Amino acid sequence: MSQTHFGFETVDEQEKAQRVRGVFDSVASRYDIMNDLMSMGLHRVWKSYTVAVANLKPGERVLDIAGGTGDMARAFARKVGATGMVVHTDINEAMLRTGRDRLLNEGLVLPTNLCDAEALPYRDGCFDMVCVAFGLRNMTHKEGALKEMRRVLRPGGRLLVLEFSQVAEPLRKPYDWYSFKVLPKIGQWIAGDAQSYRYLAESIRMHPPQAELKAMMKGCGFGHVDVHNLTGGMVALHVGLAC
Repeated sequence: MSQTHFGFETVDEQEKAQRVRGVFDSVASRYDIMNDLMSMGLHRVWKSYTVAVANLKPGERVLDIAGGTGDMARAFARKVGATGMVVHTDINEAMLRTGRDRLLNEGLVLPTNLCDAEALPYRDGCFDMVCVAFGLRNMTHKEGALKEMRRVLRPGGRLLVLEFSQVAEPLRKPYDWYSFKVLPKIGQWIAGDAQSYRYLAESIRMHPPQAELKAMMKGCGFGHVDVHNLTGGMVALHVGLAC
């Protein structure tokens, strides 16, 4: 059986999918408050920047992958309006249910689908934009997922990948200290789960850095890819245009 990484561990591919699911089952109910605490609120700035760069127009069709608790889907829905469509998806049922309920409580009814980004259940070229925010690093076959995202985009459509990335050199030591010493303690305190947040810190280190992800996207059918470094490279927004 093929192997891959789960944080710093080497595991069978099938085991990784199960363990990632377990992480998000564990943290779903506290996911939003943990994001605020972990990033000191910066995740809201990063997501707002992504929505601005998306520059969505009324009537456009958007696929939100790994949409989780629904904050990106909600923001996109406001931009595309009643004539557009935003499809809210996630591979994790607990996260998707949390997001769906949150959106419904706000009076927003969106198509919500449980699906795997590596095998999207949509026809070719049916979306104007695809977004995956803080989800790509958890996928077992990133190239396969990126090819699927390209497949469902129309020619000239755009993919936005918002993800933790490689921080600038002067920030690495304090960032590592925070990630491995402080973050698991916050996870234990708020979510009762230090191990899941230790995995999240490890998964960031195993994710391809900016230049490598850009090259990967180009190899998967995106003719032009821009990289926007945010907060010293702690997070990067990759924007790819489908050929």
